[in-house]
Amino acid sequence: MAAPPARARADYDYLIKLLLIGDSGVGKSCLLLRFSDGSFTTSFITTIGIDFKIRTIELDGKRIKLQIWDTAGQERFRTITTAYYRGAMGILLVYDVTDESSFNNIRNWIRNIEQHASDNVNKILVGNKADMDESKRAVPTSKGQALADEYGIKFFETSAKTNMNVEEVFFSIARDIKQRLSDTDSKSEPQTIKINKPDAGGGDGQAAQKSTCCGS
Repeated sequence: MAAPPARARADYDYLIKLLLIGDSGVGKSCLLLRFSDGSFTTSFITTIGIDFKIRTIELDGKRIKLQIWDTAGQERFRTITTAYYRGAMGILLVYDVTDESSFNNIRNWIRNIEQHASDNVNKILVGNKADMDESKRAVPTSKGQALADEYGIKFFETSAKTNMNVEEVFFSIARDIKQRLSDTDSKSEPQTIKINKPDAGGGDGQAAQKSTCCGS
């Protein structure tokens, strides 16, 4: 009988942990449901603490297992939420384009990330409910883009209801994280065999951290 292929040891090449954060009611759970299950519901149920879904995607010939954590935006769950920042490799900052306060609070959420998450975590800004009538829009696209540019992160407007840009958002941040992980892997490989290069670790740590910039 032939030996099982090496790939049988795991059904993915990368495991990526993502976190959805933002004010309550901006549609984090709806985005997650749309991406993981392909479904949408109009009923609003507040996330109690934290919930997660898993979806495996194919990216550049690699299988990426996404573990996506959906956090509660309400203040009383904030301490539970922050406990999950440390393990996150990517964070989606979500606001509602019809709710200016949820947009203004993005700066507070970014401060939380800087306080609790890893320094090299990838971030992406998401303006949800973009399918809403323009008369209800409170945050222009240009304003969202300007904030993303200020922090040097990517920006998407999405609609969990119509499935606009939902796949694109998750695939975009997953691709950036995969690139960062493979860059880190390739830089760390030579360091594992320190035979003739005692100072090989020179500035690699800093270089790895600086490779996280995700422009345009």
